[in-house]
Amino acid sequence: MRIAQAGARLLEPVTPSKIVCIGRNYAAHAKELGNDVPDEPLIFLKPPSSLLAPGAAIVLPRASQRVEHEAEIGIVIGKLTRAVSLDDALQAVYGITCINDVTARDLQRKDVQFTRAKSFDTFCPVGPWIETELALDSLVVSGRVNGELRQHAPVSDMVFSLVKLIAFISHVMTLEAGDLIATGTPEGVGPLLAGDSAEVEVSGVGVLRNPVTADCAD
Repeated sequence: MRIAQAGARLLEPVTPSKIVCIGRNYAAHAKELGNDVPDEPLIFLKPPSSLLAPGAAIVLPRASQRVEHEAEIGIVIGKLTRAVSLDDALQAVYGITCINDVTARDLQRKDVQFTRAKSFDTFCPVGPWIETELALDSLVVSGRVNGELRQHAPVSDMVFSLVKLIAFISHVMTLEAGDLIATGTPEGVGPLLAGDSAEVEVSGVGVLRNPVTADCAD
C-alpha cells in the first residue's frame, strides 16, 4: 500500500546501536574553530537517545547559550562489519542519509571533550530517509537556516574519505547493521535560535528539515 508523503509522519529511518561521529574532517571547518587537522580520523559517539525524526523540533537546552548546526553526510551500515579493509569497506554500506550533528558549542569548549555538547535529546536529527543507490564519490552536503545557505561542500573536500572512515572505525569497534556514521561537517557552522528552521541536504537523498524551539520544561 502506498501512502502520500504529505499525509504521513516520518520517523527516524534507522535505529542504530551507536552513532559514530567524525570531527574535523573538513580542513576549512577545523580552521574556522581554530583546530588542526588530525593525522587520523577523530571519532566520538552520540547516544541513540539523541536521535530526532524529520520535522520534529530541536530543543535548545537551558545548559547552553550557543547551540550550532552541523550538516553532515550520514552512512548507514548494512551488515556486521569488523576490521574491514579499504577494498571491502563499501560492502558495509546500506545507504546514505542526512544528519544534523547539533552541538552545544560553548559546552564543547568548556568540557574540552565532546560528550555533553553532542548528546542532548534531539541533537541528532536524521532522515528524511535512506537512499541506497548513490554514487558515493559525487555527494554534496548543504546546510541552511531559515532558507539561508550556510554550509556547502562536496565529499571530495573531506580529509578522510568515506571508505577510509568505515575501515578505520571498524578496526576500533564492531559496526552493526543499522549503525550510523556521521562523517563530519564543512565550514559555515553557526547558531540556532528558537523559531529557526534548520535544513540539511545531501544530493540524491533529499532535505532533512527541523524547527528549533527553546526548552520550556519546568
